[in-house]
Amino acid sequence: MTSGVPATPEVSALLADGSTVRLRPARPDDHARVLRLYDNMSVANLRSRFFGMSRLSGAQAADRLCVAPTAGHRTLVAVFADRLVGVAEYETADNPASAEFAMAVADDFHHRGVGTLLLEHLVHAARADGVTAFTADALTDNRLVLKVFADLGLCVTRHFDGGTVHCVIGLAPDERYLSAVDSRDRSADTASLRPLLRPRSVAVIGAGTRPGSVGRAILRNLRDARFPGLLYAVNPHAHAVLRIPAFASIGALPHPPDLAVLAVPAAAVPETAAQCGRAGVGALVVVTSGLGARRTAELTTACRHWGMRLVGPNCLGIANTEESVHLDATFAVRRPTPGTAGIAVQSGGVGIALLDGLSRLGIGISSFVSLGDKRDVSSNDLLRWWECDGRTDLALLHLESFGNPRVFSRTARRVARRMPLLTVDAGRSAAGRRAAASHTAAAATPTITRRALFTQAGVTATRTLGELLDTAALLHTQPLPADGRIAVLSNAGGTGVLTADACVDAGLTVPELPVDLAGALLAMLPDGAGTANPVDTTPAVSAPVLSECVERLARSGAVDAVLVVLVPTALATAVGDELSSALTDPVPHHRPNCPVVAVLLDQAERVRLLPTTDGHAVPAYGEPQSAARALSYAVERAHWLAKPHGNMPRPTGVDTCGARALVDACLARTPEGGWLDARQTGELLGHYAIPQLPQACAATEQEAVDAAVRLAGPDGGVALKAQWPGLVHKSEQGAVLLDLYGGERVRAAHRDLSARLGEVMTGVLVQPMAPRGTELLAGVVQDEVFGALVLFGLGGTTSELLADHAARLAPLTDTDVHELITAPRCAPLLSGYRGGGPVDLAGLEDLLARLSLMADDLPELAEAECNPVVARPDGITVVDARIRLLPRRAWDPYLRRLP
Repeated sequence: MTSGVPATPEVSALLADGSTVRLRPARPDDHARVLRLYDNMSVANLRSRFFGMSRLSGAQAADRLCVAPTAGHRTLVAVFADRLVGVAEYETADNPASAEFAMAVADDFHHRGVGTLLLEHLVHAARADGVTAFTADALTDNRLVLKVFADLGLCVTRHFDGGTVHCVIGLAPDERYLSAVDSRDRSADTASLRPLLRPRSVAVIGAGTRPGSVGRAILRNLRDARFPGLLYAVNPHAHAVLRIPAFASIGALPHPPDLAVLAVPAAAVPETAAQCGRAGVGALVVVTSGLGARRTAELTTACRHWGMRLVGPNCLGIANTEESVHLDATFAVRRPTPGTAGIAVQSGGVGIALLDGLSRLGIGISSFVSLGDKRDVSSNDLLRWWECDGRTDLALLHLESFGNPRVFSRTARRVARRMPLLTVDAGRSAAGRRAAASHTAAAATPTITRRALFTQAGVTATRTLGELLDTAALLHTQPLPADGRIAVLSNAGGTGVLTADACVDAGLTVPELPVDLAGALLAMLPDGAGTANPVDTTPAVSAPVLSECVERLARSGAVDAVLVVLVPTALATAVGDELSSALTDPVPHHRPNCPVVAVLLDQAERVRLLPTTDGHAVPAYGEPQSAARALSYAVERAHWLAKPHGNMPRPTGVDTCGARALVDACLARTPEGGWLDARQTGELLGHYAIPQLPQACAATEQEAVDAAVRLAGPDGGVALKAQWPGLVHKSEQGAVLLDLYGGERVRAAHRDLSARLGEVMTGVLVQPMAPRGTELLAGVVQDEVFGALVLFGLGGTTSELLADHAARLAPLTDTDVHELITAPRCAPLLSGYRGGGPVDLAGLEDLLARLSLMADDLPELAEAECNPVVARPDGITVVDARIRLLPRRAWDPYLRRLP
């Protein structure tokens, strides 16, 4: 039996100093390596491990460890390059839920996180094997291992007995453990990226002498950016390129560089990467495209074996504008302007557009990474880097695929509270998803799943690159609006009307101003002005008066943002001069949380920043729609920041063990999985105390009549639903008959179904007629990459036609549940619409929390749909449900490993 062994026999992970080790189960051929590990240990290390100093203990341990895994016994080893540097094991005894744990780490690898990493992975394997606690004995002076246990993040109890201490480690994960793992991962990740983003030396391999070659362009950009470290070219046919020393191979360099940029033919990439690894290179950027699956795999293997972080392949390169770095290892035409925006993109073309746009705006770049095919370094790594680099205050992402969306979500939620995270929602259409999959060689993400991820993580997802830059300009220069109330101030009435329409179209409001505020503005403005909102200042307004109006509106508390629209007229022929000075000469009394935004209809640029006299800036847009949409994204961010973090609901009455047993039994009978029958579906929902309409399965006509009487009484109405394996859409098959009152109608209905459906029908499901209410849909879909997605929206037979659904990624917090209920267009029906009473909202929230828990507990739950769910003021009832299982193992998205 080998259950609990990690599905991947070997994974790579980062140590605390950023170096890479490979973790895998021990094998019989590891015996000599393990023996060498113990033979090279110091006497003190041997004593800490075996409570004695005999070398025979190491030999006995090697005999025990290097065997195939069995039930209750697992051994993992850590390998650095070709050297085994750590080993850890657990073994159960009489109690299969408790296992004794032990580990050993090479002397020169202490304090690098080897033991902690082995322990994390062994904990993961043990949980899958049903182990709930580790026990370990240690000497009281073995401070290293005791600190590993204490810092792990799990619950540890210690019992001291003379010179030893007995430790019990509970393996149940909680938020404290996830936070500890996340903190270790973040520290190791940023350390591993230093050779990439803060290198002391760079080599460009494939830097040609021919003008126009990619390698030569990268070398020129590095030189022209005045990279302060050592710079080398690798070209076997030249002594120098661009007056930079050239060497025949990476191994011929006087010192191994921190970073190597590969611009060589695709066929040469894997071997060149291996040469870099043998030479001691710290990180690779591979700009070469067209590697294909085999060469890409060989490239990744070389990077893992030698512990090199990898950007690419098929990328534009990387840049870091820090004063002490000046790194421009791209083949972009224009050099990035130093600034505070971090950029991570999968498309080189999108990267160039963002580099140019942010440089033009004056925001500038802190660091830029073109991820390309994203075989290693991803947006998750860059978010952690920007969180800690001390410069970045705005992050822009362009992602066509996700490697570990759970980690992205957790990281983004944390980083988004420190800086705005913006992205383009790429792949909204079928054609766009098809192109994205072809471009990055990765599966594109369904739109509803991607939007759920962005919404929960606090990522501002715009529709276009233009909107992305519009929003970046606003968020970089202005405070966030508290809400969406906008004051529109214009020197031409017609443009004010168009701007008000644009605001409403973007989901903002343009409220009528309070009487006293409107009167104060009217007293200041020229004759003919209007102050209802939009405020029409007339073309005769002067800059000082316009400035005073902006100040009054901004500090009034009646609005959350001021949008000033100016057009050139005969009275104000140069809007950019006198009138715009009302925006660039700030008034010290402005409310600090009221942004001011301009629309200058005569400017050629889509967006630009107007410098203010106090060193800040006001974003100026070329059309009202751009300004309105940027403001709407700013409002969304403000709302996300203001909402509580949320807590995980804990539904009562849940029988997790019963649910697990049912799923295991179903998959034992049907290993390939499939749809559950009505009885199994009802039983599984019952284990999670999900309220259902009473039901009974009947194999014969008489059983159906008896069930109808039992469920609804002699005169009550029932529904008959035909059953057969694989039946999904009953209504489309004519397999549902409703409003059957009395035994004779039930008999007639059963005969009708039997005659029409024939031998395919295996029985019927009998249910009392559900009380009338709002018909909703609630369900779960498991995504191979993202995990469980909880869906909610309008239900009934028109559910798919109207497609009024929202989704959130499980597990749901109470905040997620509330947002999920209020997100669909049908949400007003639930709170009482046109005189109707509100439904049981607490019951709906409880239903979604239970579905989320079920999906989180059962990775085999491929699909679960409750439709309709009848919502009434007095309760929530699932009337019909279908559930599909697939043979899947639990996967821990937070287990530390490289992709």
